[in-house]
Amino acid sequence: MLPSGVVRRGAQGCARAKLRISDDSAGVHVLLELLAQHGDNTESLIPVAIETPRRLLVACFRGTGRKIYAINPLAAALYRDRGSVARAKSDAADARTPANILRADRHAHRALPTDSEARQPVAALARAHQDAVWDRQQMSNRLRSQLREYYPAALIAFHGAGGPD
Repeated sequence: MLPSGVVRRGAQGCARAKLRISDDSAGVHVLLELLAQHGDNTESLIPVAIETPRRLLVACFRGTGRKIYAINPLAAALYRDRGSVARAKSDAADARTPANILRADRHAHRALPTDSEARQPVAALARAHQDAVWDRQQMSNRLRSQLREYYPAALIAFHGAGGPD
């Protein structure tokens, strides 16, 4: 589950709906239906605040033409501290924080730019490439760690692989 909770807030900040959705097309459809029940339509799209500018949910929302505000996680953490001194993390607070940021300080945050037709496939390929690079590095680190633990002579045999510690 990517979005641990979704909160729709009115202009005065009171919660109008709360639900959990999955990070797949079914979850997106459920969320779009909920937004439609609360006044979302083609003339007046409800803006969305989220802490990550990537993933399937963001791509689906960008396809609807609505404004997406990607809130920096560090900024969200500072806003979270404003609402509670306990520093306890909860799904409800994590969902409420971006909604409050957008309601109170939308002018201080930039919406993600709209994707052009030509940019969408390039962005998808760039994300896939970056994910492949990260996966390769993670697997290399895992292999090196396993070899260091169980077969350190293999690391010594391959120069530059990092010998045993």
